[in-house]
Amino acid sequence: MRAIGITEFGGPEALHVVELPEPQAGPGEVRIRVRAAGVNPTDTLIRSGARAQQLKEFPPPYVPGMDVAGELDQIGEDVTTDLRVGDRVMAIVVPSGSHGAYSEFVVVPAESVARVPAGATDAEAATLPMNGLTVRLALDVLDLRPGQTLAVSGAAGAVGGYAVQLGKAAGLRVIADASPGDGQLVKELGADIIVPRGDDFGARVRAVVPEGADAVIDGALLDHLALPAVREGGRIVTVRGYQGPGEGDTTCHPVLVRSYAREQAKLDQLRQQVEDGQVTLRVAATLPAQQAAEAHRRLEAGGVRGRLVLQF
Repeated sequence: MRAIGITEFGGPEALHVVELPEPQAGPGEVRIRVRAAGVNPTDTLIRSGARAQQLKEFPPPYVPGMDVAGELDQIGEDVTTDLRVGDRVMAIVVPSGSHGAYSEFVVVPAESVARVPAGATDAEAATLPMNGLTVRLALDVLDLRPGQTLAVSGAAGAVGGYAVQLGKAAGLRVIADASPGDGQLVKELGADIIVPRGDDFGARVRAVVPEGADAVIDGALLDHLALPAVREGGRIVTVRGYQGPGEGDTTCHPVLVRSYAREQAKLDQLRQQVEDGQVTLRVAATLPAQQAAEAHRRLEAGGVRGRLVLQF
């Protein structure tokens, strides 16, 4: 089986084609013939060695990737599902050893899979599972009521964009940041108020909501710089840990999407929200899988709007 992985940690050039045994679906699992795999910032952490400690018990090569779309290829024993072999599906993939999403085939728990949204391409569907479930988890943790105020940093990015749209779908008032070139995009995503992007995000939010937002989803990884945006007693969700100090009685909630990797009903709800027009799937560009190094270069250079997608 062809996959894209690394045998040594390094820069984008470390990614190359590797051959792996073709996986088989075991009990409770399904296999997907991958047609598209999303490229996410977390993938670069595997490639660079930032997560070497978690991988030390596994031999290389290491294959990144947490988002796929393609055809359901094999159904293992003890799987109860209305899906059939040949159905177009999407899935979140939690890499274990060498089994990430940049592969011709992936095996995942049946609960990690849902149908592709009607009318969506494989590339579009591959942008949804990990980032969409991350935001779904964030909103579930925040447990806001309709009418409350959610501030979103990094709103033009993949996580931030879904936070704006899913926040609006939940009846929230959404304040979002944008650079001058992203203002129209963030407006089209549905933000009620747009503030300039920058490290002074908190001050910008307070300028329009003096008491502070009820909660923040920090898609821009501002960490402690996002704290001033939250009112006393408010909450902030961070998507890559949290590096800063606390402030007052603001509660910080680092979220890890792995905890939602088997929440099939929530993934299927995201599918429905795409079909209902509440969520927009954004593909920045598609590249052949063998050009994964170029995809990582573009991602790390910044400014990508939507997701880069590898095609197999």
